[in-house]
Amino acid sequence: MTVKQLSVFVENKQGRLSEITGILHDTGVDIRALSLADTTDFGILRLIVDKEEAAEAALRGAGFTVSLTPVIAIGVADRPGGLAQAMMVLRDGGISVEYMYAFISRTADTAYVILRVDDNQKAVELVQKAGFSVLTDAEIGR
Repeated sequence: MTVKQLSVFVENKQGRLSEITGILHDTGVDIRALSLADTTDFGILRLIVDKEEAAEAALRGAGFTVSLTPVIAIGVADRPGGLAQAMMVLRDGGISVEYMYAFISRTADTAYVILRVDDNQKAVELVQKAGFSVLTDAEIGR
């Protein structure tokens, strides 16, 4: 149970994020979650969107380097230690978390996180067994 994440290579130039978000707007794509990691010269913009194929095609058509990556989205208790519990489950199960980022929850007592891990299937099994919810595309709001 994974969701598709767009990863966009972004040069650190004024206006590049405006250009990308404008392309997504013009394509009718809604951003559900995002993360931007950067260095001096470039960044990687990671996006969860409602129409990943349309977004990918539009961004590629505008000359951006784009890839689709399967990631998992989980819900954790929105309280101190909620995320720590999920991380312990993954650690104890031998799962390596490459990166993660949060996004807005539509439920008051739940926080949502996107995780890129080294074994999606095993990670999903572990967190579900421990009682954490794994979100589907529909639950993210597509």
